[in-house]
Order: sequence, then structure tokens, then C-alpha cells
Amino acid sequence: MKIKVLSLMLFAFTLTLVGQNEFPSRVVEIDWEATEVVVPPSPFQYQVLFIGGEDLVQTGENEAVPAKQWHDFIGFTPLTAEDCVDDPNALGWVSINHERITADDKIGDGGGMTAFLLGRDPGNDELYVIPQTLSDGRSGDFFNVDFSNVGETGMNCGGINSIVDGRIWTAEEWFRNSNDDIYDDGNGVRDTTDYVIKYTEFDAANFQTIPKYQNFNWMVEIDPREAKAVRKQYNWGRQPFEGGTIAADNQTAYLGADATPGFFTKFVADEPGDFTKGDTYVYKHDNPGEPWVLINNADFDKMLNFKDEAVSSGATMFNRLEWVTIDKNTGKIYMTETGRDNPASRWVDEEAEGAVYAPHHIQRAADQGATGPGDDAYWDYYGRVLEFDPATGEVSIFLEAGPYFAESPDLADYPAKHLSNPDGLNMLYVNVAGQDKTYMLVQEDLNGTSFGRTPSEYPDDRMCELYLLDMEVENPTVDDLIRLTQTPRGAEITGACATLDGKSILVNSQHPDGANPFPYNNSLTFAITGFDDSGAIETLSAPDFGDVSDDSFIAYPNPTERIVYFNKVVDVALYDITGKRIAVYRDVKSIDIGGLQTGMYLLKTADGDSKKLLVK
Repeated sequence: MKIKVLSLMLFAFTLTLVGQNEFPSRVVEIDWEATEVVVPPSPFQYQVLFIGGEDLVQTGENEAVPAKQWHDFIGFTPLTAEDCVDDPNALGWVSINHERITADDKIGDGGGMTAFLLGRDPGNDELYVIPQTLSDGRSGDFFNVDFSNVGETGMNCGGINSIVDGRIWTAEEWFRNSNDDIYDDGNGVRDTTDYVIKYTEFDAANFQTIPKYQNFNWMVEIDPREAKAVRKQYNWGRQPFEGGTIAADNQTAYLGADATPGFFTKFVADEPGDFTKGDTYVYKHDNPGEPWVLINNADFDKMLNFKDEAVSSGATMFNRLEWVTIDKNTGKIYMTETGRDNPASRWVDEEAEGAVYAPHHIQRAADQGATGPGDDAYWDYYGRVLEFDPATGEVSIFLEAGPYFAESPDLADYPAKHLSNPDGLNMLYVNVAGQDKTYMLVQEDLNGTSFGRTPSEYPDDRMCELYLLDMEVENPTVDDLIRLTQTPRGAEITGACATLDGKSILVNSQHPDGANPFPYNNSLTFAITGFDDSGAIETLSAPDFGDVSDDSFIAYPNPTERIVYFNKVVDVALYDITGKRIAVYRDVKSIDIGGLQTGMYLLKTADGDSKKLLVK
């Protein structure tokens, strides 16, 4: 539903471009003989559910403040038979991370999270927020997650959403090296006194006194039902965590760290469901036998300095591991390796100290003519999705991003699909017309706009896209991706998370351009519903104009995106049925019609070509 998200912003922009002589403010005669292009109704529904800085979160009894911004991870915890919820249409709890670091007396210094209960109207499938009263007396729609019992969080980026029972962990990503880092001139964590860890399930950590900054950069479990932290996983190591997943055995946690080098780790619990006791490992692809090296989590110094332990163990280095997910059908693990343009200086020292490069980076460097991943000439502009097979212990490239461009092409020559710096990653399981389908949800977070990450005309516009990938496709490439939506100007698209019934995907638009129209100038959570409708996903297919002469003007409507695509770059004006000019678009290959009412319109190019546009 890119179109729904962008329509207000786009119309606000195009309405200013109305002074061009070749497009009069009113057409004297409508070309009723022009070819008619029909835009059917969209099979999908779009809703904005939660707006940062606008919606109020409950912080105490009869106490509410505007929610934090920078929405990132989304977790969904399904309702169970043990949950006492009055609404028969309740689905489960939604947990939203806030990557924004602020000082706030009510919400808490540092990062933050918001939790709320979601229901679905059986009559029209629309989602709605269900009011609650928690055991601590807070009442309302949205609830600030209370982290005071674990010493707050440094910031909240990705996380873990267990496929077994919907348990939620939030990741404190941005790695902190000093109290000055977390204090941030009084804008971050203001209390920088030493932190004493008390009364946890971790004997190695209990009653340890540590600098305040070292109490950040852990995975933190929360209870979304009560909007309260449960524990920091002091036994998983202190790392710049971004994502993770829980295997179907409910014992194995796989974890990714967003750094260069980033390390792939796992924790294996002694008993299913109890992640307080077990063993912690780091991945080493060339380790004899199993590709995992044990890191003693009973030694708290090793947990505090996990990177040093990983390097000295000769662990495998990756270039920014971000989100981690699992295909519950196969048990295979998937990770986004977002990439860093020129990573050499970031990991060459760790190589000297014993860590090893992932084999695919060695091969990529050789293909580029570089001496290795530690060569300054080595580049990694676009990143990729990796696959880990627990049965073989091998990590391989599942989907390489790109394609590569030495220089960003113009819009006229820009590819129909380009994947840059995949970040968010999840799975959608849905039954369509009696057939179970699995799709990967791949989300971009552009590291830059060079090398074809945006068309050359838009070097300052980072607009990130969300793609679907049918998991039945073997050896997928970028061409196999199905574009679903993109966020407003300046925003990262992230958090994509399906409801248990597979009907809806929840998505976050994070830190958009403040000049966008409301509400798209705020971070927000929106929902797209209708994935169980037969034929709905097929409507997302990209247009194929074939070998059409540039002398022709062809328009192809996508009813789902509410976008009309053209076979070439044009200047075009849009008129209503009375002949009044509505908008002018310059140098475009598509236009967003999401803000249009149903009815008949006229498209007229600067070359004099016309199309009637019937919007249903």
C-alpha cells in the first residue's frame, strides 16, 4: 500500500507545480475518444494504528504522555485460552520498539517500547485497539513498557518474537562504550551512577557492580500483557544486538549483532522455555566438527566483553548482521547482512587478532579483484539475506541485493526492482484458497543513495521498500521479489510482522522527513490486510511493457499500490471530469492516485498524448 502511505505527501508536493504553460488550468475540451484505463478497487485494506508523538501511552494511574518516536521492531503475542480478555474478537498483543533515545521522567530515560491489545472486526476484517486495565492500575489503549526494574534500556531496535508462544525480547543495539555515551549531554540516560545487578536468575551476574553503560546492550525480555520488563539476558553476552529468533524446540535462540564485525551466536537452554540456564556459543565456520565455540556464560567478565571472547575464539566475522528469523516449515534460519560500503578498516584488526572472514566475503573480494575483505578496495554496498542450515552448520547467501551500478542510473533507466541494504526480516504464513503459503518479508534501510540505491535525480531521497518473496522459489534473485509498499520520504521501513491468522501485516515507518504531511511526519505503525484473499498478492506484480516504442504512451494501473505506471518518463497532468487541472507531475514513470475519489479523470502528457482514467 505504498500509495496509501504516500498519497497525501505526493499531492501536497504536486499541487505546487501548476504554473506550466503546456498544461492549462482547464482543458477546453475533454478527449472522450482517448483510451480508457480502468483502476479496479484494491483487494487490500490499509489502516494507521499507532502514531508516535500523537497517541498517548499510559505511564501510571491516570497518567499519560505522548508516545516516543522512531518505531522499529514489532512483535505479536497471540491470545491463548489462559488469557482473560472480554472481547471475543481479540487477537493478541502488539509490542513496538522505539529506537529514539531521550530523557523522559515519565517514560524513562533511554529507549522505550509500547504495548497494546489488538482485535479484528469479523464483519470487515478491520483491526482495532482494545482498551485494557493492567494489574498495576494503568488503563487505556497504549501502554509504555516499564523497564525500571531492569535499569531501563539504552535504546530499542530489533528483537525476538518466538514462533513457539509469541514471547518477546527487545534488542539494545547501539553499542555504548562509556557513561558519556549514554548521558548524551543530558539528553539520554541522566543517572550514570554504577549499577548493581540484583535478584536475577543469573548467579554470575548477581550483586555485580558495573558502570552504568555496561547495563545496556543486552537482549531484554518483556511481558506485553503487563507492559513490563521481565529480565535482561545477562547469559547471552553484551553485544550490539539487532535481532534473533527462537527455534521450534523452544530451547535454541539464534542471535545477530549489528556491527562490523558482527558475530552470529546461539544459546541452547537446558530445558525448553527456560532461557536462564544453558550454554552460549559463537559461530566459527571453520571449527573442526560442529561450527560453534562455547563461551563460558558462568564467567560474567566474558559476558561483559563478549566481542573480545568471540575474536580470541576465531569466530566468523559478518558485515552487520541485523534481523534474524526462522522458516518454521524447514527450521532454516535467515539473517539480513545489511552491509557497510567499505568495511575494511572496521574488521582488519580483529582479523589480526584471530577472527576469520565469512567465506562469501572472501569470494566477493576475489571477484572484485581485492586482496581480501580487509583490503580498502573491497566494497559491500547492498548487503544480502543469508541462510543458516542447522542440519549442515553452513551459512550461505540466500538472496544477494543489488544490482550493482558504478554510478546511479537516471530514472528512465532505473531497474523495476532494486534491493538495497536489507534490514528488517520476517515470515508471513497464510492460507489462500485452501493452500498454505509462506512468504519472506524483506525490508530496506538504505545506507546511502549512491551506486544505484536511488535514481540519480534523487540523491537526497531515501525511500525504503518492503518486498515479499515466495519461499517456494528456488535460488531467488531480486527479480523474484514482489514489491508491497514503501514508506514516506526519509523513513526507514521496518518491523513487518504478521498476525497469527496471516490476514494482516503490521509495518513501521520510522523517522520520516518532518516536512511530510500529518501523520506521515511522525513514526507510525500501519496495517495492510487482505493477504488471505484469493488473487490479492498477484495484483502486486510489476508491469511488463515489453519492447514498446518510446513514441507510444502506455499506462498500467496497479489496483493494490494505487499507482499508475508509464512505459517511459513523462511530464503529465491530471484533470478531473470537468476539465479542471488537479496536479502536474514532472519527469515521472508512475503517479500515485491514492488520494483520488472514485470517478473519471484525464491524463495528458506534454507531448499531447491522452488517457482516460477510471478509478473504481
